[in-house]
Amino acid sequence: MKRRSPESMSLSCACGSVEFQAFGHPILTSVCYCDDCQKAGHQIESLPQAPSVVGHDGGTAYILYRRDRVTCLRGSERLAEHRVEGEAFTKRVVAACCNSGMYLDFEKGHWLSLYRDRFRGQAPAVEMLIQTKYKPAETVLPQDIPSFSGFPLKFIGKIMRAKFEMMFGR
Repeated sequence: MKRRSPESMSLSCACGSVEFQAFGHPILTSVCYCDDCQKAGHQIESLPQAPSVVGHDGGTAYILYRRDRVTCLRGSERLAEHRVEGEAFTKRVVAACCNSGMYLDFEKGHWLSLYRDRFRGQAPAVEMLIQTKYKPAETVLPQDIPSFSGFPLKFIGKIMRAKFEMMFGR
């Protein structure tokens, strides 16, 4: 059965000065527990009045969209890059007006990982938990969501399918 695509979904920073629109269906929705996401999330959260990025369980929830299906509607001049390390291939983008984490950009990739908590309305359900080998020791993972210690084949397959579709204009 083919999954029905939403027309679009909106996300915004906490104060509403920065707004994005994501079109079509997301590549996937996941929670990442890697040490890089935890470190970056806590760095962002340490900014003045920043909303939470890392969940109570140590994971960071993302909705992945193809880069060509995300557009900034307003406030792009307020976006600031944030890197865990100077030459990292990943950067987190923060709305500097209220220090809201907006998305993670793996610069060599064709997708953006948008912070799930920034979406307005009903965000898609989490499909998988990834990089759980880095989760805090005391974290008990939910049993009703598939959990993987690294990047599962399903995750990689969805990323590659999105690249293929993007290359052929689908």
